[in-house]
Amino acid sequence: MIPVREAPIGVFDSGVGGLTVAREIMRQIPKERIVYFGDTARVPYGTKSQDTVIRYSRQIARFLRTRNVKAIVIACNTASAYALETLKEELELPIMGVVKPGARVAARASTGGNIGVIATEATVGSHIYRDYIQSLRPGARVCEKACPLFVSLVEEGWLKDPVTEAVAERYLQEMKERRVDTLILGCTHYPLIRSTVRKVIGEEVTLVNPAYETAIELRELLRREGMDNQGHNKTEENPYEFFVSDAAERFKAFANSILPFDITSTRQINIEEY
Repeated sequence: MIPVREAPIGVFDSGVGGLTVAREIMRQIPKERIVYFGDTARVPYGTKSQDTVIRYSRQIARFLRTRNVKAIVIACNTASAYALETLKEELELPIMGVVKPGARVAARASTGGNIGVIATEATVGSHIYRDYIQSLRPGARVCEKACPLFVSLVEEGWLKDPVTEAVAERYLQEMKERRVDTLILGCTHYPLIRSTVRKVIGEEVTLVNPAYETAIELRELLRREGMDNQGHNKTEENPYEFFVSDAAERFKAFANSILPFDITSTRQINIEEY
């Protein structure tokens, strides 16, 4: 049994979007090991019911427990909105989502309390960002907009494509009309098209990337609980493992295009067995 400090962090998402969270964890707490699971067979989660997302999240958590993770990061806004509280009740290890870290920063950073949230249909429908922001900053005006096509465009690799920019123009029109001063990229896929969003929404709007804020909060949580890795990894051991439920080679190719190093293997598992 490896010491808790040296155990990996479990990170999961509906597909490749959560790699933005994994990337920030690698940057902010480089001594930590990571086990990543992308549910590529069942993406997207944003159009699924809450019961379905909870069932998927339970299966993934059970799989991650078999990898002896010391904490779990739900690197998916939809699963954070729908399944976080359920998993917290059922599992005896630290679990965090990506919604609250991003919402806290937005509530603090907004100059006029006029905050926009772009996310999946499920996240927008849950109003989790709006409710949490307004609990922190009563009187804040929160404009929520579902942008489901962004996920498909990112998964397709069309990060700086004219089609993506045209879709962004249409999706963000309401945010521009409402003159939001802060915009939350409320889906882990969206930071990958940050430059396109920035071009459309304008330089004066503060963009909040929950992936970065989640990594910072995770670092503080591990330190506070005495669970942070002190750098005792074996040098010959790969500190990062990647698992998917489908399309392993496509996932690996995408991961290698955005992560700060090349991953050599991605293993496919039957998540329905868990």
